Amino acid sequence: MSIFVGNLSYEISQEDLNDVFAEYGKVQRVHIPVDKETGRKRGFAFVEMESKAQETAAIEALDGADWMGRSIKVNQARDREERAPFNGGGGDRKKRY
Repeated sequence: MSIFVGNLSYEISQEDLNDVFAEYGKVQRVHIPVDKETGRKRGFAFVEMESKAQETAAIEALDGADWMGRSIKVNQARDREERAPFNGGGGDRKKRY
């Protein structure tokens, strides 16, 4: 399982997140997604901890906390949803010409 951390400053680093979440247990992994085109951080991250109990403690303590001038959103990450291809999608569409 992993924790979703949203509304982060674009200046955030893996070390920053590791330091904050380490107060609630052992951090196994921190992932900060970046935009493919610009390389800019996207304002959210995923944190994996050693146990479900540690994740729950971190979520309860940090959700809504003010950090780096922002009210962060911290909750259990959801599984990634299947997405349609980004090519205009839908094979059922009728052509207009």
